[in-house]
Amino acid sequence: MKIFLLACGFMSLSVGFLGIFLPVVPTVPLLLLAAFCFSKSSDRFYSWLVNHRLLGGYIRDYRSGDGIPVKSKAKAILLLWVTIGISFYLVPLSIVRIILFLVAIGVTYYLISLPTKNFKK
Repeated sequence: MKIFLLACGFMSLSVGFLGIFLPVVPTVPLLLLAAFCFSKSSDRFYSWLVNHRLLGGYIRDYRSGDGIPVKSKAKAILLLWVTIGISFYLVPLSIVRIILFLVAIGVTYYLISLPTKNFKK
């Protein structure tokens, strides 16, 4: 299980890092997933990620309750619905479409309900 979580952590970290440069890929949710995976599998990688000068701020802000930037929330929700839309097109079963739609609504609600980071000038 430890190896599986490490692999998931590195995959999430890689794609989350790409999200900094690619407008449709969500950064914060993937970094949070990587932090979770590392917290369960490797203290060393978890510590490295949380203390990273570029990536660690996202995780520290979330953990401290400061929240997630609006732009990151919007990217995550947009990618979620684009993915669900593609799945609707590819999956012909109505029951699967209903489940996907309900999951997307739940995840959207969760992301919207997370604290939003207020930037101080």
